[in-house]
Amino acid sequence: MRFTIITTFFCLSFFLAQSQVLEAEKKIKEVNKDSIEGWKTGGILGINFSQTALVNWSAGGQNSIAVGGLLNLFANYKKGNSAFDNSLDAGFGMIRQGDNAQFIKSDDKLDITSKYGQFAFKNWYYAGLLNFKSQMAPGYNMPNDSVKISDFLAPGYLLIALGMDYKPSKNLNLFVAPLTGKITFVNNQQLANAGAFGVKPAEYDNMGTLLKKGEKMRYEYGGYVRLFFKQSLMENVTFQTKLDLFSNYLNNPQNIDVYWESLLTLKVNKFITTSVTATLIYDHDIDIPTYNADKTIKSIGPRTQFKEVLAVGISFKF
Repeated sequence: MRFTIITTFFCLSFFLAQSQVLEAEKKIKEVNKDSIEGWKTGGILGINFSQTALVNWSAGGQNSIAVGGLLNLFANYKKGNSAFDNSLDAGFGMIRQGDNAQFIKSDDKLDITSKYGQFAFKNWYYAGLLNFKSQMAPGYNMPNDSVKISDFLAPGYLLIALGMDYKPSKNLNLFVAPLTGKITFVNNQQLANAGAFGVKPAEYDNMGTLLKKGEKMRYEYGGYVRLFFKQSLMENVTFQTKLDLFSNYLNNPQNIDVYWESLLTLKVNKFITTSVTATLIYDHDIDIPTYNADKTIKSIGPRTQFKEVLAVGISFKF
């Protein structure tokens, strides 16, 4: 069922995007800025902040502070039949609820991508892609701040892919790679011993004595698809979505890893922007527990992860 939903979304997004491209091609010929050779660089820096202060408030509640930021950079090079695209997508946020509470993480991501393509035929390129994903700060099983559940490079993901890149316009990109290697890093021995994020766990004897440490790296070989689509819905309102799919050829290829991120941006003026970000992740190798009312573990297994962030703040485009 999950595969059917993902496939349906993929097809609808692709054909919707393709119809936009065909419609644009019918318009009067205009200068294509992307045809200019050489380097093209830019980015966006966004900062958002929210604060609630209560004094003798009869309805109750707690003081709170939340702050977050995002950074998107790109550096693309084009010359002749070659194209070299690079991007960095980073975000970090913290929140504190209550005067005596500590700040905890509300957002943390680091995503770096490089892709090189050589023109093959109309809108298609032979291409190679390198992608790295991780987070920048430790994550804890709150409210117990002594139980670390993630860290920088725990996990970290490195993906190397060779395939074909379809680029009919700057707003649509489909990359298909039948030859892909994926490496999962767990650079924290405690997490590696527990077998977190799909690595091989530690081995113990019947008395609980450690016999062999857990492995810190996991290798997978399979196929990879990335779809990127961006569309201006109306003046100052932009929608973009990015879908990554990976299937391990050697181990349960039907269990597809999904990373799907969508962003809706509403620009109020030159500096003030409202954005809604939704991220959906599914990885069959990541076990996520559910808990009973008394905080004991009810069950553990792979689950769909979802995150939504609504932010209003200041943005700078350069």
